[in-house]
Order: sequence, then C-alpha cells, then structure tokens
Amino acid sequence: MNAHRTPHQEKIIKNYYRNRDAIGIQKAQESITELYLSEGKKRETVWKRLCSHLEKAGLSAEQIEHLRAKDDPALVAEAIEKIA
Repeated sequence: MNAHRTPHQEKIIKNYYRNRDAIGIQKAQESITELYLSEGKKRETVWKRLCSHLEKAGLSAEQIEHLRAKDDPALVAEAIEKIA
C-alpha cells in the first residue's frame, strides 16, 4: 500500500498521527463554542462530534460519558484545559 504513496503523502500521514491529540483538542475547543450556541437536534449533532474529538484528545470513555450526562459546556472546557 505504501508503494502507491509519494514521500510527501507519507510525511503528511505521519504528521497527522503524530499530532492527532493536538488536532482533537483544537477541534473540541471549536465544538464547545457551537455547543454553547446550539439546542435541540443541532446540540445532539454537536455532542456526537465533540465526543469523537474528546476521544482523540485522550479523554477516557467514562469522562466523556460524564461530561455528556452533565451537558455543561463549561465542564467540557475545563476538562480540555486540563489536558491541553
């Protein structure tokens, strides 16, 4: 499979996986803003995306489930601040 990729593409892929946690944190921070502003079905969509980002950032499934149960963007922001 690597034979089909250029060295440049390989470098991009390696950098993505090396920085995956930082990317997850950044995306989670962006989603928190959306969470503050959304409600109803949109809020559920934002939560699904946010959970994915939090998982990539390194939070455990229990922590993510706790944050989702509380449904408080401020708690999510505090959790991200601790890992950032």
